[in-house]
Amino acid sequence: MRDAGPVALTPGDTRWRYSSTRGRGKQASTSSRCRPSPGAVSDVRRRAGAVLAAWRVSPDVVEDALLVVSELLTNAIVHALPPAVLRLVWTRNAGLGTLRVEVTDAGPAGQPPAGIDPDEHGRGEEIVHALASRYGIETRPGAVIRWADLVTV
Repeated sequence: MRDAGPVALTPGDTRWRYSSTRGRGKQASTSSRCRPSPGAVSDVRRRAGAVLAAWRVSPDVVEDALLVVSELLTNAIVHALPPAVLRLVWTRNAGLGTLRVEVTDAGPAGQPPAGIDPDEHGRGEEIVHALASRYGIETRPGAVIRWADLVTV
């Protein structure tokens, strides 16, 4: 993996790291906040696609990863307290690549928003589980982190 230089997920956001992981391969990561506004998820999804392209992640993984990004961010915006923060970590080791998609929020917001049709929502977790090699939820004081790993050869 070559250093592709800084790639911003949000305008002016150049928090991007590229480092060796103690002889176990190479790793790149970036993060971005997502505000609960119309179009926010699609904007972050588009920027995430640019980051993954710069990291030369396999197009097959990128397609699945962008769907996972959309599902996890939408879940955080609709059902949790802000902010929703997306973090992407790409690790290459011995020919294998692992992309971790993490979305952190401030915990459950309580009642779901009015007007949500249960027939149109509620499948995001199933989609993430189907696409990810591994997935999980971590809770910390004031934060919930939902993550999914996608692995490529």
